[in-house]
Amino acid sequence: YLYYASKAKKDGYEQIAGFFEETARNEKEHAKIWFKFLHGGDIPTTTVNLAAAAAGENYAWTDMYAQMAKDAMEEGFPELAVKFRGVGAVEKHHEERYRKLLKNIDDSVVFSRDGDCIWQCRNCGHIVIGKKAPAVCPVCNHPQSFFQVEESNY
Repeated sequence: YLYYASKAKKDGYEQIAGFFEETARNEKEHAKIWFKFLHGGDIPTTTVNLAAAAAGENYAWTDMYAQMAKDAMEEGFPELAVKFRGVGAVEKHHEERYRKLLKNIDDSVVFSRDGDCIWQCRNCGHIVIGKKAPAVCPVCNHPQSFFQVEESNY
């Protein structure tokens, strides 16, 4: 529905876009109802969720997209097969990332490292250099959970 809302906006229908966006929010809430019901009313822990997400991504790249690529080739859609394999590679990366994040939690290195590193507040951008992220950001007062090791990909 969010995709439909984007198109409605481009076509000049703000009201219709709003209804698509509202419906998307409604559907998200419906999904929460079913999820909570299936999990005894609670959302599992982050470690359980990371493991489940990694398993889901593993299935996606090892089975689902591999089979879809095979089927596409057999049915005469080689361009689609290439796309399925490409998305499968993305899903593999997702699995690796989830497993690394789970290991970070298990190894207690989400907010502390052996050596100094650059910690960045995800809220205000404040930078701290040290072995641990501060308990509270000295600039915006957000908790440690908002800190991450600075990404340097430029």
